Amino acid sequence: MLYPLFLTLHLFAALIFIGTVFFEVLFLENIRKRLPAKVMLLVEEGVAHRARQVMPWVLLVLFGAGVGMVGLRYLPVLAAPLASSFGTLLMLKILAAISVLGHFATAMLLFKTGRMKARYVHFIHTSVFCHMVLIVLLAKGMFYLTW
Repeated sequence: MLYPLFLTLHLFAALIFIGTVFFEVLFLENIRKRLPAKVMLLVEEGVAHRARQVMPWVLLVLFGAGVGMVGLRYLPVLAAPLASSFGTLLMLKILAAISVLGHFATAMLLFKTGRMKARYVHFIHTSVFCHMVLIVLLAKGMFYLTW
């Protein structure tokens, strides 16, 4: 009974996280060209402030539920991840997710220490966006790709 709960929590947290990243990369970048710099700065500050409030909790649920799912169902598969396509793709998904967590921790540290620069924001958002696309493809591929 716990697995469906973890799966649901994981999916909702993923929706929030991925939706936020997609919004920031696909929408905010385009909006920047249409708004005065001062207005855009206020918009970005507002979005960033809210994201820093919400995202730690979203990531806690996302990773907590993911760890719960692994513990309940996927530990045997991860004991020999290269033995199956499912295990290999799951391992790659977990590695990509850990990389996203590293990006997030780096961003939070840079913000907290006042060293975050616009180019870092752009790089981190773009990298996390690419990671998210990869994670979604791996998550679907786990159930449909075999070799």
